[in-house]
Amino acid sequence: MLRILFTDDEDAIRAGFREYAEFLGYHVTEAADGMEAVTKCRDENFDIIIMDVMMPKLDGFTAVKEIRKFRETPVIILSARSEEYDKLYGFDLGVDDYVTKPFSTKELMARVHAILVRSHPATEEANGHDVWIHEGLSVDMTARDIKIDGNRVDLTPKECDLLFYLIENRSIALSRHRLLQEVWGYDFFGDERTVDTHIKTLRMKLGDYKSCIVTLRGLGYRFEG
Repeated sequence: MLRILFTDDEDAIRAGFREYAEFLGYHVTEAADGMEAVTKCRDENFDIIIMDVMMPKLDGFTAVKEIRKFRETPVIILSARSEEYDKLYGFDLGVDDYVTKPFSTKELMARVHAILVRSHPATEEANGHDVWIHEGLSVDMTARDIKIDGNRVDLTPKECDLLFYLIENRSIALSRHRLLQEVWGYDFFGDERTVDTHIKTLRMKLGDYKSCIVTLRGLGYRFEG
């Protein structure tokens, strides 16, 4: 599960973001000021940090400077100030994006996703093949060859199609309806239970990597890795 550190001194903003991000399947840790954010970054690893600028004890820019001494975690800056100087200063510190308050949580999560895709490259070209590798799981989409620790995993054609689509759209929440449309096609006559059945068998065959397929209650699934 991808981990976000969200730092803001306003309780309502933190709570609103956390609710939405956790609905999408992210793990969110909160910090109420820059000093707390630095401490948490020393104690834990995060996939991305969202940092407000104007906070008590330690402002966001100073907190980022401190964190950069021991972490290269991607950072999105939040600020009510939209002056070019502030944005340039943030980028000089090495932040990855700058979002002006008030912000749309959906847009912010879209920016989070875009940064995480760039910072977690998992697909590579190997001998002209489109290959995705995560620890001991190797998925050659060109050869339709799936291996776990070097051992081939036998999947049905539709299980392959489903796995490939999940991987190609990893970290994105996918509804059952969308999976039916994209994997089975518009002319498929069936219901959304078909997706659940295939996910169940796919998880069984993935063994130790079944946790890569995350269930989003009331919505569908998301692939992580």
